[in-house]
Amino acid sequence: MISGKFAITTHILTLLAKFPNEFMASDYIAGSLNIHPVLVRKEIANLKKHNLVESKEGKNGGVKLIASPEKITLEDVFKITFDKATLGFSKNEPNPECPVGKNINSNLNDLYEGINQTISKQLQSVTLAEFTEKF
Repeated sequence: MISGKFAITTHILTLLAKFPNEFMASDYIAGSLNIHPVLVRKEIANLKKHNLVESKEGKNGGVKLIASPEKITLEDVFKITFDKATLGFSKNEPNPECPVGKNINSNLNDLYEGINQTISKQLQSVTLAEFTEKF
């Protein structure tokens, strides 16, 4: 399902790319996003898991980008925030006797696969460095 994770993660990475020599505190990042720092720390943990950032504890601690923004595509960001985009399926199991009901989920799945291919193609053409230049 579509959520704000991609936007949050892209925001965090853009901030870190904009200030490459600074360790940024999660409170500062949360202030930029106007969200709770716990949500920021959750996404930072995911970025650490994918070896994009490092963190340092203490008074001058925070998080810093360790991967090159020129080598990170927005498709990479998308893939670490979602397995794939989906607009969802009905909560109820469709009627298998209905000509639409028996095929709706497989046809929606095919539609979503096409959407994901389009999303990936567009996002792979934009690096984090290029996106960061907009700010």
